Amino acid sequence: MTDSLKWVNQAIIDEVVPKKKGACEFRVPESHDDLIFTAKLAEQAERYDEMVLCMKKVVKLNPELNVEERNLLALAYKNVITTRRSAWRVVIAIEAREIEAFGTTAATPLIGMLRQQFEAELAAVCEDFFALLEQYLIPAAQGGEAQVFYLKLKGDYHRYYAEVIPSEAQKQAAKEAYERATQVANASLPATHPTRLGLVLNVSVFHYEILKQRETGFAMARTAYNEAAPELESLDPEAFREAAVTVQMLRDNLNMWSDDMQQQQQ
Repeated sequence: MTDSLKWVNQAIIDEVVPKKKGACEFRVPESHDDLIFTAKLAEQAERYDEMVLCMKKVVKLNPELNVEERNLLALAYKNVITTRRSAWRVVIAIEAREIEAFGTTAATPLIGMLRQQFEAELAAVCEDFFALLEQYLIPAAQGGEAQVFYLKLKGDYHRYYAEVIPSEAQKQAAKEAYERATQVANASLPATHPTRLGLVLNVSVFHYEILKQRETGFAMARTAYNEAAPELESLDPEAFREAAVTVQMLRDNLNMWSDDMQQQQQ
């Protein structure tokens, strides 16, 4: 059975790009090599829905992915959800600005309708990825790095879900996934490992922005930075490049959060 994407509004697609008799629809390849090739091609063409379909099939053929396959899968879903998170943020800002300036107007339900559409699409993306992670990827993960990678993704997508549809269930699910990932990372990966650094970066953001535990988030980021920064010079050039980017992001967050907390105390 062909996979479908629950966040795609087929009625809109049919209206904007009407199907012609004999038109060619996207057919997901059958073989592993063809799936990977088509996923990379879709990425270059910025057709991320097709990229997701290809990578979902790769996972179902064999959930023990190599590093390249893991990255392709994460990139596909990341691009699909990023556009919706960005759209939601724009609409929510407009909605708040309109209500503050004019109160409830004829435009209010229209803005709300579009916001709810984006929320429903984002929720569908997250639910789709949860199913893939929980049924295939996490159970099949071999080694600490793969386990941390998938548990981090699970935490990330529960965090995205909680951003737009706040619920204690989503926050708790993110917290549990991040805690499991942190336990594995601390036991199996060095402080400068890119996957471990990426994890602590996102966990600190989760505590600071979603749980509003600002001191906890700040302390996590500072500890990770202090552990990793002195070790960067001992890494080989490729490892240095990967780790340095995340270490710089930790530093940027620490500077921003420090200013933020000082302003709140004044």
